[in-house]
Amino acid sequence: MNKTKKIVLWISLGLASAAFAAAGLAKLAGVEQMHMSFATMGLPAWFGYFIGAAELAGAVGLWLRRTSIYASAGLFSIMLGAMYFHVVYDTAANAVPALVLALLLINIFVKRRGQSHVSAD
Repeated sequence: MNKTKKIVLWISLGLASAAFAAAGLAKLAGVEQMHMSFATMGLPAWFGYFIGAAELAGAVGLWLRRTSIYASAGLFSIMLGAMYFHVVYDTAANAVPALVLALLLINIFVKRRGQSHVSAD
């Protein structure tokens, strides 16, 4: 991987992990605004805490070579849910941050795809 691609990867990792760590911590702290979307969709309160824990774990997992593709795939699925929420229950324009994060996660997945194998040693 050339230097420019490495820089883009590191920026993607930094932005995505910071966003998911902040969102995950806010959900785990019980910030009401972070849980309102789950209530709007009729989901139980514990689901917001589950997503928060998944976001926080994913933020850490993005940095580990062996787990990076799995973390990016899991977080991508959460972003699909976020985009669905905004398009169906909110204004579509509010789905843009989730779309941007999804694009960062695709970049991370593609760049780290060949680095996640577990050796048999």
